[in-house]
Amino acid sequence: MTTNLLIVDDHGVIRAGLQALLDSESGFHVVGEAENSEQAIDLAGQLHPDVILMDISMPGSNGIEATRQICEKYPLMKVLILTVHEDRELLREALRCGASGYVLKQAVKSELINAIHAVTRGELYVHPSMTRALLNQALASANPSQLKDPHLTLREIEIIRLIAKGYTNQQIAGLLHISIRTVEFHRGNVMNKLGLEGRVELVRYAADHGY
Repeated sequence: MTTNLLIVDDHGVIRAGLQALLDSESGFHVVGEAENSEQAIDLAGQLHPDVILMDISMPGSNGIEATRQICEKYPLMKVLILTVHEDRELLREALRCGASGYVLKQAVKSELINAIHAVTRGELYVHPSMTRALLNQALASANPSQLKDPHLTLREIEIIRLIAKGYTNQQIAGLLHISIRTVEFHRGNVMNKLGLEGRVELVRYAADHGY
């Protein structure tokens, strides 16, 4: 039985590399590629892949939002997040939006293949380094109704607080043990969700909401 795959990533080199890797594997067939979330949603409806390999950081709406929309429209379709972000809040948000798995891009070929097989069987697959985070913080602990702004995740609120205290992106990355790129991703997400422009507006929002 062949597993049809859709690759979603804004970097052409990565898409080409994944296609070459997967097409060389027995039982896999890449039916399409998308370079952003909007294309991913459109192609999911046109091609009906069994599994979608979904990047998170892309121009326009991010991969997690695309995952939410795809899982709502096509509940039998499996979305496997493939990302550089080793972040427990992104993991939790992805799973809440319906993702069936979360793999880091530095994973070896065998792990990616195993992850695709697992989600195809209806199992949940989480990169080994992220498993502890998943176990230590149950999904229920991030109940959005307990937050001052239900549209923000706990990680986003952490970053708002640190920005408001004057920390730089590099300092925040060190304090939270995440990459600068991940900090920038969360910060951009916050700005988009809240309709803010610039650090001054973000700090003012933090002050007004007790962060």
